Amino acid sequence: MKSIVLERLTLRNFKGIKEFNVPANGRDVDIFGDNATGKTTIFDGFLWLLFGKDSENRTEQKFEIKELNLVGMVQQHKLEHEIEGSLLVDGTRRIFRRVYSEKWTKKRGAPVESFEGHTTTYYVDGVPLSMREFQAAVDGIIKEELFRLLTSPSYFNEVLKKEERRKVLLEVSGDLTDAEVIHSNEELAELPTILAGRELDAHKKIIAARSTAINKEIKELPVRISEVQRQMPDVAKLDEELLKEDVALLRSRIESREAEASRILSGGEVAVKEKRLREIEAEQIDIKSRLQSSVLNKVAEKRNAVNLKHSKLDQYRRSIEDKQQRIRQNERLAAGRRQEADRLRADFAALKEEIFEHHHENCPTCGQTLQEEQIKAAHEKAEADFNLRLADRKARINADGKAAVAEAEKFEQEAKRLQVDIDELNNTLAALQTEISAAETELTELRAGVKDPAVDPEYAGKAAEATRLQQEIVGLRQSSQSAAAGVREEISRLRLEVEDMERDLAKFDGVRRAQQRVVELEQQESSLAAEYERLQHELFLCEEFTRTKVNLLDAKINSKFKLARFRLFDEQVNGGLKEVCDTLYKGVPYEGGLNNAARINVGLDIINTLSQHYGVTAPIFVDNAEAVTKLIDTEAQVIRLVVSEQDKKLRIETAAIKEEI
Repeated sequence: MKSIVLERLTLRNFKGIKEFNVPANGRDVDIFGDNATGKTTIFDGFLWLLFGKDSENRTEQKFEIKELNLVGMVQQHKLEHEIEGSLLVDGTRRIFRRVYSEKWTKKRGAPVESFEGHTTTYYVDGVPLSMREFQAAVDGIIKEELFRLLTSPSYFNEVLKKEERRKVLLEVSGDLTDAEVIHSNEELAELPTILAGRELDAHKKIIAARSTAINKEIKELPVRISEVQRQMPDVAKLDEELLKEDVALLRSRIESREAEASRILSGGEVAVKEKRLREIEAEQIDIKSRLQSSVLNKVAEKRNAVNLKHSKLDQYRRSIEDKQQRIRQNERLAAGRRQEADRLRADFAALKEEIFEHHHENCPTCGQTLQEEQIKAAHEKAEADFNLRLADRKARINADGKAAVAEAEKFEQEAKRLQVDIDELNNTLAALQTEISAAETELTELRAGVKDPAVDPEYAGKAAEATRLQQEIVGLRQSSQSAAAGVREEISRLRLEVEDMERDLAKFDGVRRAQQRVVELEQQESSLAAEYERLQHELFLCEEFTRTKVNLLDAKINSKFKLARFRLFDEQVNGGLKEVCDTLYKGVPYEGGLNNAARINVGLDIINTLSQHYGVTAPIFVDNAEAVTKLIDTEAQVIRLVVSEQDKKLRIETAAIKEEI
């Protein structure tokens, strides 16, 4: 078994202790002191040295290392707060030192230093190490959790949680496999199938969650059923079959009334009278035609004759207008030719006045002066040419003048002939106009002779019959609209009655749906109840498994301890099991009235068992040791922290030395 004992522990400026030395030398030590003299601080310093935490498992950030004054302020800054401990590990000395100090820095230009925080330095066997290296050195001796279990009688019962305590106990006693537990109890045979590979606790959580949900649903179902029943239509005073028969009867009446309305609106009698009215109109046309046809034929003949004369009259008028146009044209042409003849006469008279003149004495070709003979010959030739041209021009003017006079006379003669024609046409036109006037008079007289059919008795009788028929048709139509409106009103009333009855019939469907819903909800309730019962059975098996396992482990665990006994589950009022891990001493729970002496000795009993199991002993700090008259035996070094009113300062006693500090 590994042995760890405290050889020496020195505290400097730690939680109000200026300096204190515990020279244990590996043996049991009793430290006496009044309240608040620093007994527990020694244990805090020992744990802080190794793990950076106090006896309540708080880190140095959560408890104050420095000494504080009465108002809670740091008593003195710039101190080094340190713990140094010398341990003998299986006889080998290991010296650990942890120093906690403030960090002050004077910045450039600043008059004084300023506080920048804290630093912690670590030493093992006088060698400075990093925090990681220091922790590795400590872990190489013992793990923190195990060290705490072995150094404090209260740690197992007061610091560890229930689950952690169970885990430690099962580790000490040796756990059982699930197969071993199930094999030991026939009732658990179906449990592996139920778990389907899940862990027991995981399956219990599933059961709990599902059971909660089922309970909630089961609780809500009666409310939902009651709500459906409240909303169910009331059909107590209704008969579904009678309602169906009444609806069918009313629908038949509606169809009959709709057919009647259709007949009224189609108007059969009106159609007959309208047909007779059309026949009367045709008969009136025949009578009118018979009465007026002979006179109208004469009127037509006379009108054609008058129209023909008017046509001839227009023809004569257009012919006169044409001839008058031609006369005006011939007169313009004749006047033009007369003016041309006058112009030619003037030209001819001008030719008579022309005189020959010749004065050229030079050759027109070379420009040399001609001889007199040459000049005379040239003169005679020129005169001959002049006379010849003059005679030719006179002849042409004379001919043109005669032609112009002849054409003028021709146009004038034509105009006179046309005027004669116009005079003859005017005479004919006047005679024709007289004939037309006479014919139109005759036509007017013929038209006046056309007979009015209204005065004909037969025609008048037809007209009277037509008037009577029209009045009868109007009356029939008015009466049919009124009759049809009455039928439609009855149809509307019948339809409203049908709608009311159909609403009552729909209530029966609502009742059937509500009843079906109630059945479904009741089935759901039964199904949920069955599922809940199955889950409770599974929960029972899970708890039975735990109960069986605990029963198997109980003797095995308790046999490991001399004083302590353990209760690993609690029987609930409903028969269920609740996992616990209560420490008992003579039946009294550790947390339920056990006195301090028993609590300390039970804690030592647990430490002894754990030391045997893990094969290691470590210094045990027993706080409030004055409560115990006799500690149980233990192989570990024991450091008793004893309240002593007369010791206003800490005092140490060992078997070898008695020293007052």
